Amino acid sequence: MTPHESAESTGRILVVDDHEDNVELLRARLEAWGYQVETARDGTQALEFVHASPPDLILLDVMMPTVDGNEVARRIKQNPGLPFIPIIMQTALESTESKVEGLEAGADDYITKPIEFAELKARIRSMLRIKRLQEELEERERQLLEANERLRHVSRTDGLTGLENRRFIEQQMDLMFAHSERLNEPLACVMCDLDRFKAVNDEHGHHAGDAVLKQFAAMLKKEAREIDRVGRYGGEEFIVLLPGTVPDAAVTFAERVRKHVEAHTFVFEGGSVCRTVSFGVAGWPHPRVSDCDRLVRAADDALYVAKETGRNRVVRFDGEEFNAHTSANGGSEQDGARQATGGQPADGGLRRAS
Repeated sequence: MTPHESAESTGRILVVDDHEDNVELLRARLEAWGYQVETARDGTQALEFVHASPPDLILLDVMMPTVDGNEVARRIKQNPGLPFIPIIMQTALESTESKVEGLEAGADDYITKPIEFAELKARIRSMLRIKRLQEELEERERQLLEANERLRHVSRTDGLTGLENRRFIEQQMDLMFAHSERLNEPLACVMCDLDRFKAVNDEHGHHAGDAVLKQFAAMLKKEAREIDRVGRYGGEEFIVLLPGTVPDAAVTFAERVRKHVEAHTFVFEGGSVCRTVSFGVAGWPHPRVSDCDRLVRAADDALYVAKETGRNRVVRFDGEEFNAHTSANGGSEQDGARQATGGQPADGGLRRAS
């Protein structure tokens, strides 16, 4: 006997009939065929049994007092919390009308009384085979959904830090900016970059650098709200998008993270290291921020100034510190870098000290 044939010759069958002689006759024959048999004497008892412990198949008498077989089938099939349970109706009525009523109520097959046991055995095996195929299909669908979810997660997630990756967060940025424009709500962007990060890799190895990045990512995520988007933008640079947030509040957020990082010791296998982080903050609405690309560029410009003016600080785009630095440097250090690259930041961002 093959595994499939074995599966179709075993299982739990619920026999529902209000006549004790019929129940005992069916029990004896079904158990002889290798099935485990449970019984119910009326529709109410049958429904209680099914909800408590769904069987593999139901052999259901149509004519019963209080709740008849058709109503039992209807309630079972309409319950989305139950698995697929094949129902074979047994009835002494051979009229087409009675069979149609039962099938419309949810019966999967019919057998008439007096029961021909060879036919019953074949119908039970057929229904159990359908149940097995249904379960296999549901399992494949579940596996497919899980695989799709894993692929979706991988496509939007940075493999090292678990944050959103650059591609996905840029997609979200477009949506968030459009939402802010539509509702006239503020949107803030925070760019941050670990200071002197290259030295961590050079002095301690890339495993240490990876540990620092993962710990910093966790700190950012912890400080962000549930509605904020936190992503790794590239290398040691990270981005946080804060919907409904004005620049002053974004500066407060960045300062809080900066202080936590400054007081934190990054640990890794074989050692530890302390590092600081620099932040650039920009927000919309702003006369020089017309789209999401310019919003990120403005935050990146502010980050450039934070690096140039000593690191471990938060600089707001178009703020006093930002304006003072750009004025002292002819007002076009950043613009010159962009002109050299056709209006785009060099290497995907302004060139700046680490």
